Amino acid sequence: MSETPAAPPTSAAGTTNPASRPERPLTWEEVRKRNYVERIKHEKFPYDLAAEFDRLAATPYEEIPEEDMLRFQWWGLYHDKPKVGFMMMRIKLPNGLLTPQKLRAIGELSRDFGRGYGEITTRQDIQLHWISIADLPQIFPRLEAAGLTTKGGCGDVLRNITGCPVAGIDAEELFDATPVVLEAHRRFSGNPQYGNLPRKHKWTISACPYHCNAPEIHDVALVGTIQDGEPGFAVWVGGGLSTVPRIAKPLGVFVTLEEALDVPRAVLELWGNNLKYRMSRAKARFKFMVDDYGPEKLREMIENHLGRKLTDLKVNPQPKGRTDHLGIHPQKQPGKVYIGVPVFPGILRAEQMLAVAEIAEELGAEIRLTREQNLILTHVPAKRTDETLARLQQQAGLSLDVHPMRGHSIGCTGEPHCNFSVGETKTKLVEIVEHLEQQFGPAIADLRIYLDGCPHACGQHWVGDIGIQGTTLTTPQGKVEAYDVLLRGGLGQSAAIGKAVLRRVPGTELKFTLERLVRAWLVQRQNGETLQSFFTRLSDEQIQALAHGEPAAATA
Repeated sequence: MSETPAAPPTSAAGTTNPASRPERPLTWEEVRKRNYVERIKHEKFPYDLAAEFDRLAATPYEEIPEEDMLRFQWWGLYHDKPKVGFMMMRIKLPNGLLTPQKLRAIGELSRDFGRGYGEITTRQDIQLHWISIADLPQIFPRLEAAGLTTKGGCGDVLRNITGCPVAGIDAEELFDATPVVLEAHRRFSGNPQYGNLPRKHKWTISACPYHCNAPEIHDVALVGTIQDGEPGFAVWVGGGLSTVPRIAKPLGVFVTLEEALDVPRAVLELWGNNLKYRMSRAKARFKFMVDDYGPEKLREMIENHLGRKLTDLKVNPQPKGRTDHLGIHPQKQPGKVYIGVPVFPGILRAEQMLAVAEIAEELGAEIRLTREQNLILTHVPAKRTDETLARLQQQAGLSLDVHPMRGHSIGCTGEPHCNFSVGETKTKLVEIVEHLEQQFGPAIADLRIYLDGCPHACGQHWVGDIGIQGTTLTTPQGKVEAYDVLLRGGLGQSAAIGKAVLRRVPGTELKFTLERLVRAWLVQRQNGETLQSFFTRLSDEQIQALAHGEPAAATA
């Protein structure tokens, strides 16, 4: 981004915003003195590290400078835990789109370099683990040959652009937003001009009537709508999770398909050039700029930057419900169906990837990945549906004949790979889901449990029906694994950030605590109210009583 210092923000009346710094404009020298990441980016642009891959691959791990280990993030590479030389590699897949050839390439890389498995992420990527820096000169050419990239997978950049996984094929969509997603990816992803943002930045673009792509929790969301007969987007800004979660706010504008990317581009440039948001990593995300200015002032700034007024949004679009796009569905294309299958808990073995690629290729099908870490086979000939289901189960171990909760519960990477995680994640999620499905069966078919091992919220625990975050509990015997339980959160028409109503529940007790809460909801709910509505109606004290098995206290 430009190195022009930004003036402090002003209100519509021209007075200095109280949230801004009243003193003189900041300088890049001050920023780099305060923020070591900004200094590292300045000393060597992270995308330029590609010229040194061969040298770094030949360098013993312990001799690679920590600054270059940080720059690897711009190439989708993070330290795995423990830090002994293995990396996580994040492969960017805009809108979660995969051809059979691309999935086969990923499966082969996983088999050859990543100990035979990969993870589907909530940003519709695939991550591989156990990647050795010494193998990068072999890995990157194979990715490029398959039309794949890790560039901009991590770091202070625009991350993978997400959307509805059945865009372009689902009969209910308002219109196909795929061309806008792909153009955004082409124009901005991995583009050095936007490779030095204050922090990571996330977009989602979709015309799904269910808002399956969670626009509420993105820095910028283009939300499909029809205004005066014309397809286009409402723009939402300032969403995000991590340690300071926010639900996105409407900017109040409608943009046509042709101008859809002008507003997100303006956001990148205005935010990226404001040095206030480079002084502290903890306050650098775009949501803090939205907090400081508000949507109205931000719209004014964007219009000034673009040199034109934007069209007012007449009706803010709302989702018609929620969906996971799993199961068998007819496509827009005559004679075709898509089949969404759970991938629980978001892990695919290399042989599964290779099997799905083979099945898809033979059918002339494609593959899509979902936010809730599942897989969709598209363009399946309807007359071959039963055959395809049988092959998915027999050759890839993927089946629709499982409890639905397995298809819409999320677990982050967590243990054993993530350096931030303080507890089990995917294994704990499996334990919880298996226990609850045995206890309640189809009564909880729509329940969503989102579990994270730390506050960073890669598993989106703030907005699950039940959110779970790993922590620790100090006992006389020492520290033990524990979890906070968050309730009242959710997406959609009742979008809200959850609250940690239960703190430091021992890991050994967690599934039983959740069983008591779910049972109380099923028994005591009124007029079929959702779990979110039920626990919103109750006080913290009532919920805590339920968690301890005191139902009388909960209805007092």
